[in-house]
Amino acid sequence: MDKEKYCNKKTFRGETEKKKINNRINRIEGQLRGVKKMIQEDVYCNDILIQLSAIEKSVKSLSNFILENHLYNCVANDLENGKLEVIDELISLFKKFNK
Repeated sequence: MDKEKYCNKKTFRGETEKKKINNRINRIEGQLRGVKKMIQEDVYCNDILIQLSAIEKSVKSLSNFILENHLYNCVANDLENGKLEVIDELISLFKKFNK
């Protein structure tokens, strides 16, 4: 499969990768629904904060998974093809990531 065709502002993801990402998103959605229920049931703040921290870690883990795939596929392909503007895109991305 020609990755250059797919990584120019659109990313092709195989079914295995899509399944992994969707499974993680489903887990995060479940965690959020759990927090919503905890709030409705007047659960103690400390317990809710612990769950919110777990959600943050789950989202961060998903972000890192997608970033890693982006670096190994899209960015590597762009660099191999001499598209150095991808470096500016990465710098901007990392600045947003670290806010």
